[in-house]
Amino acid sequence: MTSPSSLIPNPLLLDLPHELVGRRLVARPYRDGDGSTIAAAVAESRSRLLAAGMPWVKEWDDPDFGAIFVRRCQAKWAAREEITLGLWERATSTYVGGSGLHRIVWTVPSFEIGYWIRDAFEGKGLISEATAVIAAFAFDRLAAQRVHIRCDAQNARSAAVPRRLGFVHEATLRNECRRDNGELRDTFEFGMTPDEFHVLRRGSWSGFLSA
Repeated sequence: MTSPSSLIPNPLLLDLPHELVGRRLVARPYRDGDGSTIAAAVAESRSRLLAAGMPWVKEWDDPDFGAIFVRRCQAKWAAREEITLGLWERATSTYVGGSGLHRIVWTVPSFEIGYWIRDAFEGKGLISEATAVIAAFAFDRLAAQRVHIRCDAQNARSAAVPRRLGFVHEATLRNECRRDNGELRDTFEFGMTPDEFHVLRRGSWSGFLSA
């Protein structure tokens, strides 16, 4: 009997694109020199991101962390452990935030999409576009059988993205972890399968996926 893992190509042999293009955004892997650009965007948005349950922001208080972060992303990209992507506005080439595919399980394959956006670009629908473009890449190019999104149950803006795009609210994980202040946190889990994706790409996602 053929094992499921034998049907999935070795991820180290996968050719990954240099960029993903949407109507308004370009998503690409981080390059040497991007660290200071990311650091400025994180500093601009620090208070809001912390309030939204993203404690990783504190790492950026280290002035050397930008270069460290980029090198980590490059190493994990090369090992196909994570596919971390920066988001740039096409019209201005301005860095607007980050996203990518994380918690990868290649034997499924399954991918989690994470995202954040800097203050100056919040509320413009750019994260919805980025999520659609990245999810389409996972389904079309990486043979994803599941794409999912997790967020703090109190983060209404983050939860609105998967709901807007048609992800299914699969679970509320009660007392799943603690916030930075020690309070217990519930986590929302949203998921999508290939059949659901193919329906959406012919309908409400068509505007996002046309470059």
